[in-house]
Amino acid sequence: MHFITKKFTELTTTELYEILQIRSKVFVVEQDCVYQDLDGKDQKSLHVIGFKEDKIVAYSRIFKPGDYFQNASIGRVVVSISERKFGFGHDLMKASIKAIEDQYQVIDITISAQVYLQKFYESHGFFKIGESYLEDGIPHIRMDKTNK
Repeated sequence: MHFITKKFTELTTTELYEILQIRSKVFVVEQDCVYQDLDGKDQKSLHVIGFKEDKIVAYSRIFKPGDYFQNASIGRVVVSISERKFGFGHDLMKASIKAIEDQYQVIDITISAQVYLQKFYESHGFFKIGESYLEDGIPHIRMDKTNK
């Protein structure tokens, strides 16, 4: 697997289609959650794309500090269902954290994580902040990663 980071304007139409397809397949269909995925934030984020044999199988979008949270942020973290058994989610998080450090020169990151993935994100240095809340009908928690 290899990762690239692109601005929205650098995405090819095929890449954008595959990204939206994987996000819809997982967040809308698999998780049975009707929500507005196309939220107008893709244009100001950077896109971390994981390729396996020229097919997109992992994806996240990252934000500079102040664009989503006060800290930099990672969102829409997704791995194709058929590829999860290979640990690509961990590879994606490492690539996303590195992209934030490289692109924005910061290390403090805030995410809005689905509650059931708390241990996964803790394994990447994130810790829970506050109580859980509903986001699009799914329990979430705020998690931060800092070097303080």
